[in-house]
Amino acid sequence: MADHDAFAHDLAALLTGRAFVDLSDYRKVRVHGGDAVSWLHDLLTADIAGLRPGGSCRSLLLTPTGRIRADVQVLRRDDDVVLTQAPDQPDHIGLLLGPYVLSSDVLLEDATGDLALFAVPDAAASSIGLPGFEPSTLGPGLDLLAAQGKPAWRVEDALVKAALLESSVASAEAWRIIHGIPRMGPDFDQRSLPSEAALDATIDTTKGCFLGQESVARIANLGHPPRVLRHVTCAAPFVPGAPVFANGEPVGHVTSAAPLPDACVGLVRIAWSSVGTRLTDAAGHPFDDASTVG
Repeated sequence: MADHDAFAHDLAALLTGRAFVDLSDYRKVRVHGGDAVSWLHDLLTADIAGLRPGGSCRSLLLTPTGRIRADVQVLRRDDDVVLTQAPDQPDHIGLLLGPYVLSSDVLLEDATGDLALFAVPDAAASSIGLPGFEPSTLGPGLDLLAAQGKPAWRVEDALVKAALLESSVASAEAWRIIHGIPRMGPDFDQRSLPSEAALDATIDTTKGCFLGQESVARIANLGHPPRVLRHVTCAAPFVPGAPVFANGEPVGHVTSAAPLPDACVGLVRIAWSSVGTRLTDAAGHPFDDASTVG
């Protein structure tokens, strides 16, 4: 009961912008040099050139066939760009990008051990009095970067003095699922297309070339991907891997799940053919749209 109460307390703090998460174990790659921004803009899916210092965006590195190789957050600083990446992703973004440097004026440095990273979900810089990058690596909210050692200690001390609670990993994961934010690993993998992973927003369709652009455009012209993610809630509990049904037939499965006080919320991957039909679990309990949860 004590563990459950602590989890609920942490989650409530996250959902109201009153908690932070230490993401210092995330991979961090510093990209600098005269061509750094334009080079990244030509490789990643998002509008990197349009970022201003203090801004950030989620972006993807794709294969030539449009599959997701890496999912990163791009943090723009005055003199460089820092890419953050969850440590459980299969391939390090720095190693993936390295072969593309060639003659460009670009340097890649692994700054994972040099920089601390703190995320303050559902909060803005004005609410905590510290400069940072918006949105956060986790989603809605703020990221704070600091050199390891005393600078990082000072940032963490400032967060605590601002009455922010340090959140547990479990509650941060539940916060993600409540917000319906897909994560590489549970919700999609390196075989996935951006449109299958509900990541169309990471793609700037107005810019010039990026890796995999032709394949992304081809899929868009076909009208839909073979599978999609949906953010759902259900009165009955469910767990990752549980089957999802439509008209009594299996059409997909649960990829992520988190408990709520009177329900369960999660992400499900279903066949495109079942979009718009009534989804249920094996016992017939309906999955409803979760867009208003949280």
